[in-house]
Amino acid sequence: MRSLTLFLVVALTPFAVAQTNQFLPAQPDSSTSLPDAPSADAPTTIFPHPERLPYLIAGQANIVFQAHGPFHSPYDGPNSLQDRGEYKTSLVGTLFLGLQLHRNPRYATDVIADFESAGGRGISQALGLAGFTNLDVVRNPNLGSKPYLARIQIHQVIGLPGNLVETDRTPYSLSTQLPERRFELHVGKMSLPDYFDVNSIGSDSHLQFLNWTVDNNGAWDYAADTRGYTYGAVLEYRDRSWSARYALAAMPTVANGIDLDWAFSRASGQNFEFELRRSLLGHLAAPERKGTLRVLSFVNHAHMGLYRDAVNAFLSGQDPKPNIAEHAKFGSVKYGFAINAEQEITSNLRTFLRVGWNEGQHESFAYTEVDQTVAFGGDYSGRAFSRPNDKIGLAFVSNAIKRDHQNYLHYGGLGFLLGDGNLNYAREDILESYYNLHAWRGVFYALNLQFIDHPGYNKDRGPVLVEAVRMHVDF
Repeated sequence: MRSLTLFLVVALTPFAVAQTNQFLPAQPDSSTSLPDAPSADAPTTIFPHPERLPYLIAGQANIVFQAHGPFHSPYDGPNSLQDRGEYKTSLVGTLFLGLQLHRNPRYATDVIADFESAGGRGISQALGLAGFTNLDVVRNPNLGSKPYLARIQIHQVIGLPGNLVETDRTPYSLSTQLPERRFELHVGKMSLPDYFDVNSIGSDSHLQFLNWTVDNNGAWDYAADTRGYTYGAVLEYRDRSWSARYALAAMPTVANGIDLDWAFSRASGQNFEFELRRSLLGHLAAPERKGTLRVLSFVNHAHMGLYRDAVNAFLSGQDPKPNIAEHAKFGSVKYGFAINAEQEITSNLRTFLRVGWNEGQHESFAYTEVDQTVAFGGDYSGRAFSRPNDKIGLAFVSNAIKRDHQNYLHYGGLGFLLGDGNLNYAREDILESYYNLHAWRGVFYALNLQFIDHPGYNKDRGPVLVEAVRMHVDF
């Protein structure tokens, strides 16, 4: 912990410096997340994207180089972070395509199709850390970089009487005006974090933080294949200052699997989130300082096993080592809850908080091996020093697992990410900082540092410092 404290002091230094009447005019929307304010005369895409067109053609590329030096490790296992120095590079490219079938904002219809390629590898093949250091890395590196269809969906707006409000055009919603009170339906192939647990400070690994458990709530075991996508439906109701959304999505057939189980009667992920958009500081903050609070719950039904069953079978001599896959049962239920908050402090400083918990008895199945998590941090805009599209960020996350999960790893069991062959348990603590620099139009460069104490929850190993350089291009 002494080394963690020293790194915290170093990382903090730059941070401290650093409706009923369709003829009513459109009003500014109460955004789902706290808005950035890029300079009007500094384009942030290579090519212009006129909003008057009924279609969207855009793209992005993200290259991340990561490395770490040797660290203390008296032993390791098949799923350990390698204790010798190593470096790896990942590359993700995405082509976003969208077409507006109906442009009337009160019943707008979009067709969305995104193609993606994920190449390169993560350090230690993306193993050995619950809070892995690069969200771009596919958890099964053997899939290769062959392009695949990441998203294909229909987006339907059902407007209610009232004002029209200005909205930002995104790859998932092409309208620039929508009813203030409305339903929105997305059906098809998707990534659930596109709609749930969104946080404007800690959700974008291409321009913000890189760590899995900073950009998403680590305890939210959301339905997804190993690339992070699933098929399902999201229904959202949006009002002036609050929203509610529900999703039903397909679960993988096995933990971290690429194939989905299409029998929704026996396997599915259900998610519900309530969002309140108002300042969390009340009268302590200026009226224009926006805040958002989100409360998320999830219930997964899948072919999962219990850690305790696997450990008992090993201790009784039934299994030569703990293997949770041998004890999976259809109809198993895993559930959890999460809180996600963000708040503007000044015109340049924003903060966020995430807290997550799941029952932890059933195996980690789709996202990462976290049963409890607490993450907090913030970012500071370069507007303060005449760099409006630059950003400094700092975040701390502490992840934990329950006793049965600890015992499973202690006796030599392997999860889909973790397994040192032994475990002297401690919380996995991660401190991450970055500086993101806007170089020209849609080109950004970033320097990133992550300090990890007790990698893979193991007090016997680490700490480790992971350095990264990122290049991001928005076309």
